[in-house]
Amino acid sequence: MNTTVTKALTTPLQGVSESYAQLAEGLATLYGRHCEVVVYSLHQPEGVAVYLAGSSRQPGAAMSETEQRLLNQLYHTRNERLCLTHQRLGAPVRSLLQLVRDGEVLMLLCVHLDLSAPLHELMNDLLPPENERPQTSAENFSNNVEELVTLTVERTIDAINADPHVANNAKNKQIVTTLFEKGIFDIKDAIAMVSDKLNISKHTVYLYIRQKKRDDEELSPNNQENP
Repeated sequence: MNTTVTKALTTPLQGVSESYAQLAEGLATLYGRHCEVVVYSLHQPEGVAVYLAGSSRQPGAAMSETEQRLLNQLYHTRNERLCLTHQRLGAPVRSLLQLVRDGEVLMLLCVHLDLSAPLHELMNDLLPPENERPQTSAENFSNNVEELVTLTVERTIDAINADPHVANNAKNKQIVTTLFEKGIFDIKDAIAMVSDKLNISKHTVYLYIRQKKRDDEELSPNNQENP
């Protein structure tokens, strides 16, 4: 998900009212640089983006295949759709789709939060600036970080355990690899927490991390042989 912010309307301005534009901007600001908010018109032509925030896509862009599939489900349920989706390269995305009405025009509001982003960046975006944070003790701050790490670990475990494309004997390694990519292990005591959650030793977690680092080094352009 791109961090370049696009703030533009299609012309003529029949696609979205100022209130929905402000809503899209507010949601993108709330969730930070790894959040994309798109408002689609379901009038004519159907499924065209009329407002985007936190996105590199431009007004007039068509829906993705995933959004189209979820929209078809919304037509039957008329309820919002909150789910875990994936980008083309497999990165997990927390998505919310909601049907809304702007006068006579039916709209689709899509909020996509990229969960593959480094954890420290997600935390920095979700937490208020340092000068706006209430005065808290170091103990309370530590508890908040621990809760966020625990939530991230549990959601990653649930997502990979539910993924039929990952073999059962490879799930623990994939979980550790995914958490490494999210920057979880930069946080104190995260390795011990993950080993407890997966019921494996800390040495095994270290092994998976070393293997991941070695694989990344082998794929690095600097290590590729010249033809």
